[in-house]
Amino acid sequence: MKPYTKDELAAVHAARKEKLLAYMRGHGISAAVFEDTEGRRSPAVRYYSGHPSDALLIVSADGRTTLVPWDEHLARRRATGCDIIPSSAFGRNSVTAVSAVLGSFGISGRKTVDIPPETPYPRFLAYVDELGGWDVRCRENSVHDFVTEQRACKDDYEIACTKEAARVGDMIIDEIEEGLRNGSLKTECDVALLIERECRRHGCERTGFDTLAAGPERSWAIHAFPGYTDAPWGTGGLSILDFGVVYEGYTSDTTVTVAKSPLSAEQETLVALVEQAAREALPLYRAGLPVSGAAKAAEGVFAAARRRMPHTLGHGIGLEIHEYPRVSGNGEKTLFKAGMIVTLEPGLYDPALGGVRLENDVLITETGNEVLTHARIIRC
Repeated sequence: MKPYTKDELAAVHAARKEKLLAYMRGHGISAAVFEDTEGRRSPAVRYYSGHPSDALLIVSADGRTTLVPWDEHLARRRATGCDIIPSSAFGRNSVTAVSAVLGSFGISGRKTVDIPPETPYPRFLAYVDELGGWDVRCRENSVHDFVTEQRACKDDYEIACTKEAARVGDMIIDEIEEGLRNGSLKTECDVALLIERECRRHGCERTGFDTLAAGPERSWAIHAFPGYTDAPWGTGGLSILDFGVVYEGYTSDTTVTVAKSPLSAEQETLVALVEQAAREALPLYRAGLPVSGAAKAAEGVFAAARRRMPHTLGHGIGLEIHEYPRVSGNGEKTLFKAGMIVTLEPGLYDPALGGVRLENDVLITETGNEVLTHARIIRC
């Protein structure tokens, strides 16, 4: 992928922000506060400004936008479409910063501000005390919920970044399979550290989450704990590898299962059921169809074999590893929409047999879907 110029990114951020402003004006919201700080990481800061981490973003309904970053130099290099005032100017106090910035906006009449719903109650009270004359709202069904829904359907830039992450992830999977066959990869550490090295070598920022590499003795866990050890991996039986790589903020998310001979008949059955569930659910990843339909199709495959999948079939990905929507058959009423990028990850786990999961990332299109990644069952 050819990197976007700063001017091109500015246009992307501006188009996103126009939708935000329309929502704010339509719902009588004078201003909104987004916070990306330790313990309260909102991807909205990067989504609307391009600044990657540790900042406040304050937006008024008429479009005035101020970024209050921890690292001013990084913000001036990466952010677009906003005034930049370093947090040091406010004593690194977010309440003080929000109060000063809202005051500079000069908003008159009824003044309402939506702050993040994750705000701790003592901090909410501090905002109320500091923002005299403002209706401070910390609530569900706010502008922050709108942002979650907006981010679920990716724009062209987001799709391009995710495809690049998927491309790098696929290259790594190919390298892992080669390492298995030539004997250079022997342990969970071997494969996890290869991913760390190769994702950065190919221009990615980091892994999408702590890599989960579980050899035959640990693959029965949905998410092995700890994520990886120096135990054997890819040896006789079933091994799982769940990883993602991040390109310009956007993560892939794939799971490979290694099926190393000899397998028992029961282990072969687990593998076959997971592959069947993936095949039957994929056509139901389609705009306008309920996400519950795909989940129920996979669950039906397992139920017919008297097995049960102990997690949902998938989830959205993007600037976060787990985003809206959740692909579940349990009362979920969400419909797939064009632009969503959603995982498809059926899995079965048995303490006596080990685990099998097969996970790929699927872009919902206007006419169907596009599978972006190429994770697979690796037989060796």
